[in-house]
Amino acid sequence: MRDNAKDPERHAQRMAAKQKIMQERIARADKEQGVLLVLTGPGKGKSSSGFGMLARALGHGMKVGVVQFIKGAFDTGEKAFFRQQPNVDYQVMGEGYTWDTQDRDKDVASAEAAWTEAQRMLADESYDLVLLDELNIALRHDYLDLDRVLDDLQARPAMQHVVVTGRHAPRELIELADTVTEMKVVKHAFKEQGIKAQKGIEL
Repeated sequence: MRDNAKDPERHAQRMAAKQKIMQERIARADKEQGVLLVLTGPGKGKSSSGFGMLARALGHGMKVGVVQFIKGAFDTGEKAFFRQQPNVDYQVMGEGYTWDTQDRDKDVASAEAAWTEAQRMLADESYDLVLLDELNIALRHDYLDLDRVLDDLQARPAMQHVVVTGRHAPRELIELADTVTEMKVVKHAFKEQGIKAQKGIEL
């Protein structure tokens, strides 16, 4: 244990110094604009985090939109819950996991239809937050034109927030984003222990 780690006076001094640094950072952060967030990486929690922000936005009385790419072949708790809420436009557009469909033409058509819904939301300033769930997977498999997606994201209303989830976020999207988080795997119940997807956890 570090020397003086539990010393109250030392702790108070360190927290006072940290408070000063944080207050200075907050004072400098004077911009107000819609942000683009990308949640990627192989770890669990990308969509879960996106839906957490969705709930947070609803708590502030904001209007939100959801377009789910890839997913759609099975029911989820988030769909059952959020479709009951006011101020939510929830569109499930996928045909299921790519290894299940095994039909590229069908997957491309589904992704194109989903992006049409996304474009509608991104062009409408009444949507305060738009969640594009698993969009990165559609981009990874070239189901959508990346340049068109980037252009539409850049052209959205100035105060609109967008959250993009999915593994393998393309470099160009990462560069465009304001905040990027990469989820890392430490352990996973399915891979290590063969525990199937659980309601309330994965579904």
